[in-house]
Amino acid sequence: MAAEQARAGRQAGATNTRRERRPHVAIAVVNLPVEKDRRVIRECLALEGAGYRVTVICPRGGQRLRHLPGSRDTAIRSFRQPFAGDGVLSFAAEFAWAFLWVAWHLAVLVVRHRVVAAQVCNPPDVFWPLALAMRATGRGWIFDHHDLSPELYACKTGAPRPVVTRLLTWFERLSMRFASQVVATNESYRQIALTRGGCPPGRVTVVRNGPAAGEIAAPTGTDPATRRIVYVGVINEQDHVDRAVLAAERLAARRGRDGWEMVIAGDGECLPELRSMVDERGLGDLVRFTGWLQAPEVDALLRDATLGIQPDIFSDMTNLSTMAKTVEYMARGLPVVAVDLLETRRTAGDAGRYVATGSGDEFAEALDELLDDPSRLARMRAIARERFTSVLAWEHQAAAYLDVWRRVVPLPLATAATQPADRAVPVASPRHSS
Repeated sequence: MAAEQARAGRQAGATNTRRERRPHVAIAVVNLPVEKDRRVIRECLALEGAGYRVTVICPRGGQRLRHLPGSRDTAIRSFRQPFAGDGVLSFAAEFAWAFLWVAWHLAVLVVRHRVVAAQVCNPPDVFWPLALAMRATGRGWIFDHHDLSPELYACKTGAPRPVVTRLLTWFERLSMRFASQVVATNESYRQIALTRGGCPPGRVTVVRNGPAAGEIAAPTGTDPATRRIVYVGVINEQDHVDRAVLAAERLAARRGRDGWEMVIAGDGECLPELRSMVDERGLGDLVRFTGWLQAPEVDALLRDATLGIQPDIFSDMTNLSTMAKTVEYMARGLPVVAVDLLETRRTAGDAGRYVATGSGDEFAEALDELLDDPSRLARMRAIARERFTSVLAWEHQAAAYLDVWRRVVPLPLATAATQPADRAVPVASPRHSS
């Protein structure tokens, strides 16, 4: 018995030694709990698999998690976020609160847990003072550029204030200039980092957002009797999901109400309004809401769908952003109907059917056209799958992401990879964008 206890003690000691040998890094994401952020979860798994030890700082979710589901030992340091709203003052209070908590947790991690570098995910772009502090002490700082804060502000505000726009642009520039490395989610964001952010090309790397091939189940090979048009994502004002409901109404007028349905999967501040809109227009037999889905449910829904709809209309934000839902559609070989936006076309290519403005009539015409053209749908499915497997899958993006980290925190030669970077991500529906 004593010998067994001694052996167990030696094994535990060896495990702790290996754990301490791994470089300890932190990731801060403050616009939602990490368990709901698919990109950040994939990043954590990739870092773990490469040999890093990871701690995430984020708002507290309903389950008050302290360990990232599906990971080996990625820790979560969470904080309560009591501030939320639509006005400038509400956002300012939210950002200030997040800054204070991220600063506190990061300080504890640096002093007590030997964190050697950190990554911050925007929005907001207020953490550049922490970048200065980290770099002044010889530690690395990575800015993961998720959203365009000035353009996002313009999208959410009917009459944006020039002084606020200038302030957001200035904060964005400082966030990029003071970072050791900048991770851009597409080529448009990279160009912004080079121009508006003033970064040299060698400090900016494109790491797209999307699922790993290992997360996608094999196709069922069946052709559902009911053709299904799907929206998967966040349902907030800037997502314009009401355009999808209008498209369903117009499509019913064009081809009747038999043999098809529209499924809206997700949640957000506009969901109650959207449900009321469906009831008022008598579309309850055609438009179905699923609420927020877990990853396996999203996968099953999309694999059995006929078309994906991306109802985002043109703005500076949407034109330059890659919508996560579009990549999710492509991963399952699902053709997408969308407004003709720069980064949407770069993502979907010929797997997309594009409309000019995103009116209900335009979407209905495009959907009707494709539903009656199975040979074209088959070609678009093949293009979508090829595009995903050759370029968009997380396996390709993880390699670029880890190259960024190795430039900031080189791994000791003795540190061995412990798990693959393409494991399934046990989380919920895709985020809105990039």
